[in-house]
Amino acid sequence: MDDNQNNDKIQRPVFMKPEEVGDGVENPEEISGSFPADMPENIPIYEHSTNKGIYIIGIVIFFMAVFGGVYWFFLKDMLAAGDNPTSVPVSSSAEPVTLTYWGLWEDVDIFQPVIDKYEKENSNITIEYERMSPEQYLARLVARSKAGNGPDIFRFHNTWLPQIKEIIAPIPEDIYTKDEFEKSFYPIHKKDLSIGEQKFGIPLSIDGLVLIYNKRLLGQAGISEAPTTWVGSENDVFSAVEKLTVKDPTGSIVTSGIAAGTATNVDHFGEIFSVLLLLNGGDFTKLSEPEAVEALELYRKFSEDGFWSEDMSNSTTSFIQEKVAMILAPSWQIINIKLQNPNLEIGVAKIPKGIDDAEVSLASYWVEGVNVFSKSQAESWKFLKYLSEKEQLQLMHEEQSKIRLFGSAFPRRDMAKLLSDHPYLSPVISQAENDIYVSLPVADFTHDEGMNDEILQYLENAISATVNGTDYAAALSTAQQGVTTVMGRYKIE
Repeated sequence: MDDNQNNDKIQRPVFMKPEEVGDGVENPEEISGSFPADMPENIPIYEHSTNKGIYIIGIVIFFMAVFGGVYWFFLKDMLAAGDNPTSVPVSSSAEPVTLTYWGLWEDVDIFQPVIDKYEKENSNITIEYERMSPEQYLARLVARSKAGNGPDIFRFHNTWLPQIKEIIAPIPEDIYTKDEFEKSFYPIHKKDLSIGEQKFGIPLSIDGLVLIYNKRLLGQAGISEAPTTWVGSENDVFSAVEKLTVKDPTGSIVTSGIAAGTATNVDHFGEIFSVLLLLNGGDFTKLSEPEAVEALELYRKFSEDGFWSEDMSNSTTSFIQEKVAMILAPSWQIINIKLQNPNLEIGVAKIPKGIDDAEVSLASYWVEGVNVFSKSQAESWKFLKYLSEKEQLQLMHEEQSKIRLFGSAFPRRDMAKLLSDHPYLSPVISQAENDIYVSLPVADFTHDEGMNDEILQYLENAISATVNGTDYAAALSTAQQGVTTVMGRYKIE
C-alpha cells in the first residue's frame, strides 16, 4: 500500500514540448525382451494321484510368480516416469528455485509470514523479496529486465501496462482462466489488466479516489453528512463549501471548504479534474472539446470563488492542520494523515455524483506481475496465485494493520463483505462493486517519470496558465497536444 509516500507535493520533471510447454515428463521406456515362456502343454488336466495337491499348488505359485513379475515390471517403469495417478510429487525432489520479488511501499515483514508458509509447503522454492525505492523504479525495472537481470516478480501501477508490455508475461490458463479471473476480481481489474483476451498481473488490492472529510469541521458548519452530489441539490459540494469556508477580515482564507481549483498545491489534481471531465461527458483524449472546457471551468471555480487559493499550503498538509475541511484522494492518504495527526476525526465517503446520478471515480492501485524474461515463470505465477487466495490476503491485511492504521482493501469480490462496515475502506469497496472506477494516466505519486508524470505536467501547465489569465480553451488546446504525443508514444488509442 502506498502509505509510505511523502505528503509533500512531488517535484515533477519539466518536459519538452510535444514530440514524439509441454509438461516435461518423459514417456515410459520401451519394454525390451519377451514375456516369460508359455505354460507347458503337457500338464495333465486330471490324474488320480496322491500328488494332485502338489501339482495344483505348483501351478498357482507359477502363475503368481509370472503375473507378479509382469505387474512389477510395468509398475516400476510407471513410477519412474511419474505416470502413477495416485502419486504426489515430493517437493524436495524438485530442483531448487529462487524467485526474486521486487516490491514497493511494503516492508518484507508484511510478506514474510506468507513467504514462510509457502516455502514450508514448497521446500524447493526460495523467495527473495526486496522493497525497491520508487524513484526511477519503472525505468530500472524495464532496463534490467531487458538486460536479463531483472526480477521474476514485480509490482506495477494499474496505469502502467502500456509502459511495460515488453517485459510482462500473460497469466497462464492453469493459474487463472479468463472467467475465473473476472469472477474473482472487480470489473476495474479486468479493464486495467487486459490486452485482448489475455490478462496481465494479479491484483492484491483495490483503491481509488474518495471524499475524505473532517467530521469536526463539518459538524461546526451544521453539516450532518458529506456532500453526495457536486451541484444541484441541498447536499451538494458547493453548498457545503460555502458553509465551511472561513475568512479573516482581510479576505484571506482561514479554513477552506475543499482543496480544488489549482494544480501546484493540490495533490491528485489530475484525478479530480478527470472526474469532473468524465461526469460532464468529456473524453480525456479530446481536451479541446466544450465538455473539457466546462469541466476545467468548474474545477477552477473553487479557486476563483475564493474557496481555495494558491497561497494555501499543500492540500494534504492543510487537511492535517485542519485548514481545509474536505479533500479528494485515495484511501492510502488517510494513513499518512492520521500518522501525523492521530486525533483528527476523519470521515470517508464516495465521490459525489454528477447530473442524473452519474458516478465516476479514478482508480489507483498496485498489481503483481511476472517478468517475461524470467526463467521461472511457472513457479512465479503459482506463488502469485497463492498470494491472491483469501487466506493469504487476510494474513497480509492483518500484518499491515499491525504497523499502520489499516491494511489494503481486498481485491476479491468474495471478500467485499469483510470490509462493508470498515470506517475508511467501505466507500472504496462500494465504488469497486458498483463499477464506477475508471483508470486514466493521471495518477499522482506513481513516480513513473513517464506517462502519468508527463501528462500531469501538461495538465498542471494548463491549469496554472488559466490562473495567470489564459483562456480555458487555449490552455487545454496546448495540453491536448502534449497528451496526444504521450499517448501516441505508448500506442494508447
